[in-house]
Amino acid sequence: MRGSSFFSSSPSSFQALIVACLCIASSVSHAAPQLPSHHLDNGVVHARVSAVAGGRLLSFALAGKPNFLLIDEAAGDYDTAPDAASGHVPYQGHEVWIGPQRDWWAYQDVNPARAAAKAAWPPDPWLSLAKYTLVEKKRDKIVLDGPASPVSGIQLRKRYALVAGKPDSLRLDAEATNRSGKLAGRDIWFNTRVPAHTMAYVPVAAREDVRIEPAGALHFTLGGGLLSLDLPMPGDAPRKGKLFAQPSHGWLAAFRDGQALVIQFAHQPRAAIHPAQGQVELYQDADARAADKGMLELEVHAPYVELAPGAAMRASEHWTILPYDGPATRDAHLEFLRRHAAHLGISLP
Repeated sequence: MRGSSFFSSSPSSFQALIVACLCIASSVSHAAPQLPSHHLDNGVVHARVSAVAGGRLLSFALAGKPNFLLIDEAAGDYDTAPDAASGHVPYQGHEVWIGPQRDWWAYQDVNPARAAAKAAWPPDPWLSLAKYTLVEKKRDKIVLDGPASPVSGIQLRKRYALVAGKPDSLRLDAEATNRSGKLAGRDIWFNTRVPAHTMAYVPVAAREDVRIEPAGALHFTLGGGLLSLDLPMPGDAPRKGKLFAQPSHGWLAAFRDGQALVIQFAHQPRAAIHPAQGQVELYQDADARAADKGMLELEVHAPYVELAPGAAMRASEHWTILPYDGPATRDAHLEFLRRHAAHLGISLP
């Protein structure tokens, strides 16, 4: 491991070079559509949503720009119904999980082996792989209902909507209803996959607000109250691990290939988030020798709630995507965020 887990020892010029090389981008993220989908388009942004494969968001981008998300629409057979033995199918894109991860298979009886093993993988197949029902489709809104899961006991409703008066934005709402018939401790967990060479930023007050699992697996830079996840340089070992952060404000940002994505969410105190999770989590799987492999996950947890039978909890993200034509460096990215903070409605340290 080069340098500290908390402060990058890599010059920003090298970081920029890495990003420039990696901007050949993953061919997966530009794959031809394979999943049936619905579109939201206002001439400024374009989004595609599929009712199959977990009701996930397949793409989001500025008009004429490449998909910001990592997606593999040919990863599986969407006509195959999920069951208790289903594994993970890496369609990627944006989806909603239910946390905490350590409880995924703990309180169910449809797969006793996974319960006995306290399995933390794969995700709930009924939430991630099932066909959702199209409840409402308008020019500016799509609403989908998933099935009630016998694994988590949760039924999800997802709403994707363009934002009136903000043509560069998309709102994502999730509602989770407890259908298990018993009290259930759960949280709503947004997971957005992007190509591995995406550069990500989170407002974080202090190094004590960050942990990495496995220890030392990832490198990051923290300065001026803003954390950036470092990319591996040529000659570095591949990086694979997760950063857990308690953010100081309710947003994160990501830059890649001429676009900047800012995801806003309701900021929560540390006590509201399950202790095994972080309100923001960044999962990095990156190898400088394989630009078209790996991924970065931009994850946000809502508060952990003891949900009564039949009760529902709700959470949302507000996405804004902007054109970015500056250099791929931390300094340039942070200056861009400061310049657009008022338009975005975000606070920077």
